[in-house]
Amino acid sequence: MRNTERRSVFRGLAVASRKSLSQGNALPQLGELELALMEALWACPEQSAAGLQRRLPANRRSSLSTIQSTLERLHRKALVRRHKQGHAYLYSAALARPELLGRLLGGVIRQLHTGSLDPILSSFVDFAERIDEGTLDRLDELVRQRRQARRSGEEPC
Repeated sequence: MRNTERRSVFRGLAVASRKSLSQGNALPQLGELELALMEALWACPEQSAAGLQRRLPANRRSSLSTIQSTLERLHRKALVRRHKQGHAYLYSAALARPELLGRLLGGVIRQLHTGSLDPILSSFVDFAERIDEGTLDRLDELVRQRRQARRSGEEPC
């Protein structure tokens, strides 16, 4: 998945998660700055707030105090870990990108589930197809691997 598609997936899920939270769902509410900080932490773990501020793309740059407040929110949501080094905290992502994506997708699916998974699965396949043919092939391969692992009793990769 290309970087722009990955960002749009997370942005779309962030919007869905905000709507879900207002309806009492346990999905974490993620704003664009929070997602940008998570992206920076996945790219380069163990960073200070000032280091993260420098790593953000120009269109996402904010004041240091805004970055610190946002990191505090991410910490309260258990999405980042931190430890003190000198006078500053160093932050790292508490969840890997696939784990966060899985939780967000799972929450959206639970929220939208009406008894039949067909519309959700069909939408997912349509989304994969819109990216490119290779993504649809990769989805097919992942399903094949999961079935094979299930038959052999192995943990999937």
